[in-house]
Amino acid sequence: MDFRHIARCAAVVVISSGLAFAHHSLAGVYDQSREITREGVITRFEFVNPHPFITIAVGTSPKETRPFTLELDNLSELTEIGVTTATFKPGDRVIVSGNPGREDQERIYVLRLDRPADGLHYEQVGYTPRIEKRPAQGTYQSAPAATSSALPGAPSGPLEIRR
Repeated sequence: MDFRHIARCAAVVVISSGLAFAHHSLAGVYDQSREITREGVITRFEFVNPHPFITIAVGTSPKETRPFTLELDNLSELTEIGVTTATFKPGDRVIVSGNPGREDQERIYVLRLDRPADGLHYEQVGYTPRIEKRPAQGTYQSAPAATSSALPGAPSGPLEIRR
């Protein structure tokens, strides 16, 4: 074995260990033995790799809010179920349930997210996310017409929402 071969092998080990560290273990970051629910208004949606993030303002009044960071499943699986950069918008009111951060109590790994205004329901089922439309629970904001484009295998066009 020559020195160049050993150096290449060492570089691969160093780079691989850095990549493994960069993609965190959910159990290491989030307390999977607990589940919390928060209601708030989206202030930011970051549709980024490896995991998209939503920031919501939680509080009793606009002057008394705290930001919560919501982590979603990986970007590629979200894209496969129809989530896009336009799925979540600032101003959307959401109700989220998930595992709180171990060190940061204002961080949540999302298990369920509901947007009552149009009935959007996101759920993490095991290791697989899914999204569906349910009957809207009221009008909280002006929202574009609901379509089934976010539902795999559903017909395209407007959804009929019955109350």
